[in-house]
Amino acid sequence: MPIADYLNPLHSPPLPPQLHDMSAATRALHEAIDAAMRRSGLPYLNPDGGPTVQLDLLGSKRMADWQEGKVAFLFEGEGCWSDLPQVYARYGTEPTRQLLAKVRELEGAECAVLTDCGAQAAALLMDGVLERGKHVVVSRQLYNKTRKYAEWSQDRLGGTVTLIDQAEPELVDAAIQANTVLVLAETYTNPLMRALDPDALSDLIVRRRKTDAPDLRLAIDTTIASPWGVKAPLLTRRGIDFVFASGTKALGGQDRDMWGYIASNRSEQMNQIMDVQAFRGGILDWRRAQVVLEGLPHAELAFQKRCANALKIVEFLITHPLIDGVFHPSVPGHPDRAAIDRAYALQGSLMSFRLNGADEARTRHFCDVLAMTIAVRYALSFDGPTTKLNHHQSVSEYFTPVAELQKQGIDRLVRLGAGEEDADDICACLNWALWHHEAVTADEVREWQQVRAKALGIFGA
Repeated sequence: MPIADYLNPLHSPPLPPQLHDMSAATRALHEAIDAAMRRSGLPYLNPDGGPTVQLDLLGSKRMADWQEGKVAFLFEGEGCWSDLPQVYARYGTEPTRQLLAKVRELEGAECAVLTDCGAQAAALLMDGVLERGKHVVVSRQLYNKTRKYAEWSQDRLGGTVTLIDQAEPELVDAAIQANTVLVLAETYTNPLMRALDPDALSDLIVRRRKTDAPDLRLAIDTTIASPWGVKAPLLTRRGIDFVFASGTKALGGQDRDMWGYIASNRSEQMNQIMDVQAFRGGILDWRRAQVVLEGLPHAELAFQKRCANALKIVEFLITHPLIDGVFHPSVPGHPDRAAIDRAYALQGSLMSFRLNGADEARTRHFCDVLAMTIAVRYALSFDGPTTKLNHHQSVSEYFTPVAELQKQGIDRLVRLGAGEEDADDICACLNWALWHHEAVTADEVREWQQVRAKALGIFGA
């Protein structure tokens, strides 16, 4: 059936879109990925067949089993989480000067440190900046692992943390104390895609440093926006002291090589961070650094493609009668519209949305059904060649009470990262799943996952 038949948001054909009816680009991408899986017996998400950071999980069950496995090890008091089935990669060693120079160029920085992943960059930054008995301001919308590490570090150092709902200047200003040494924020935020105002926030930090908080520093996670997504490097603002990011996402672009970095114009503190890294580890290995460096020109073009696809998908979703809300910087009436228009060049490949009247269970089921279209792959994160989705609560907030999710406004979310397919094919898959996911039973989802795994020779099938 033609893909065009699926693009009217007022109805959808009863059967899911078929890969053989999709565009040549979408077919070629997903047929090559499936062929590579058949050859290797591993669910890598790259058409060349080599290892990738993310895997095609076919749905949410494997992630839920992994989460439960972590709990089982805790209660039993033995076993390692590293023994659990792979869902994401994390390790490496030493940097190269060429990639350091490129990062400094992209970020307008005097100094940079490369790490084996973005989480390592965040942890190293805090280990190098935090001091005993000091105060930290953290946005609740910061990546949850970074937020948890900040809380753990402050508890260990006898310091305090103030959580604010969003890194808006008024909220940050009210939270800063005389002994505040660090403000941690993110742009764009995940999953609600808020954008901080770099100029207003920088001016605030400069003012408070002069008046009553002389050791105050501002660090911004730019993983989702990327250095390509802002009109001028954030570090050109005097009040922005550090940027840090997972290069695995936008700057990697191929869903293969994990790495991260910290960039800054504060050489003394960056040297301290380098010393910490020298004995603690987390150094990027040269092989990955070289691959990343060689791939940067393509990665930039691919990121632009994914951002353009995201705009088309968002435009489709915001008019759909079965959608209750879409979160992306391009959405009309975005609360940070003025800052986005002034400071940002691209609006990102990641989005999230809610279904009308859906609870967490139905939202999760929708994600499993959408993964049955094949062109949208169920995976943990975003960016890379393929469009990826997941149920946000299952992946990122599995043990968070529902009331807390509702308080933060991050409940019942489908998270979708646009890939490099034809955007119409992804819209067709979304439209079919929106109209028909309730007619697909949980048993049918499990049966499809089993048949699919067997056909690809993955997950031991």
